[in-house]
Amino acid sequence: MKKVISSILSIAIIMMSICPVTTKAESDLQLTAPSAILVEKSTGTVLYEKNADEKLRPASVTKIMTLLLIMEAIEQGQLGYNDIVTASAYATSMGGSQVYLKENEQMTVDEMLKCIVIASANDACVAMAEHISGSVDQFVNRMNERAEQLGMSNTTFVNCTGLEAEGHLTTARDISIMSRELLKHEDIKKYTTIWMDSIRGGQFGLTNTNKLIRFYDKATGLKTGYTKESMYCMSASAQDNGMELIAVVMAAPSSDERNNDAKALLNYGFSKYVLYTPDTQQFEPVKVLKGKEKTVMPEMQQLTNIVVEKGTEKDIKCEITICQDVLAPVEQGQKLGQLNLSFNDSILASSDIIAQNAVPKAGIFDIFLDMINYFLIL
Repeated sequence: MKKVISSILSIAIIMMSICPVTTKAESDLQLTAPSAILVEKSTGTVLYEKNADEKLRPASVTKIMTLLLIMEAIEQGQLGYNDIVTASAYATSMGGSQVYLKENEQMTVDEMLKCIVIASANDACVAMAEHISGSVDQFVNRMNERAEQLGMSNTTFVNCTGLEAEGHLTTARDISIMSRELLKHEDIKKYTTIWMDSIRGGQFGLTNTNKLIRFYDKATGLKTGYTKESMYCMSASAQDNGMELIAVVMAAPSSDERNNDAKALLNYGFSKYVLYTPDTQQFEPVKVLKGKEKTVMPEMQQLTNIVVEKGTEKDIKCEITICQDVLAPVEQGQKLGQLNLSFNDSILASSDIIAQNAVPKAGIFDIFLDMINYFLIL
């Protein structure tokens, strides 16, 4: 037997995997970059895209994957912020953006992260890759494995730095995917939000290559890139009113145009959308028949944030269908019902309602005790 509860939620739902997102026409934003994407971090909702699957050279935006593997190694206990990293001769030979490591020079992982994030140091990237995987080739293999795991289907990494190499390609969409994954590690913002710092006891200054950290007050990161072939690239993250956006810009003609495109995307996202978190639904206990316990508490299987278009917070119907009783045994996570969110009779999103805990089937002794209690109550 089921009971159906219907209510109207004052939210308009825009979810990438459920229904199309109404995005601004490319001409409206007037971006100079040939490829770009704007994504909400927590849900992955795409708010804007322009040639987002075109394979292009990412330059130092590559280092987002390098940083992701470093942060994952730290989280897994394979690496510590105070671990000492020794620069090899190969690491010191990288050229391009660097902090001029000398062979056998030692820095902590914390210092290396500053060098990579703030100064985009190629020598520090290679030193970290060798420290984690034993060789750059093995580290790059891991980069490609991780890209495949994340669904970055149009990405091939040839190095860990972004220095020009044949076949080293990715897309704006894939960059947004690895950017979202990196931003799950909150500690990375201790580095990506630094404007200026120093290493070697204050003797060598670092200034962030991401100028938005200084000149865009909502900025939280993330990484810039430039080579003559790739032109000016960026993955820019920013946060406002509890919503964090990622704007990826590829192959912009100049540094200023890259920054302006990123800001235009972010401003567009913040002006048009908000992030809504539905209240946790309070359910009544569900009766368990022939169980060791008389009831089981239902809960939502997954409660996710929702990107809401400003000014359209209306007319979304919420229908909850949940069983009044269930026969033991009940497994933890067993489906007890479903929540549907719909608009104009079209389902926008669904979530299972599940059992919070397991309830074993009652044994003979449990039934005997129940009978005694029943007669005592009488």
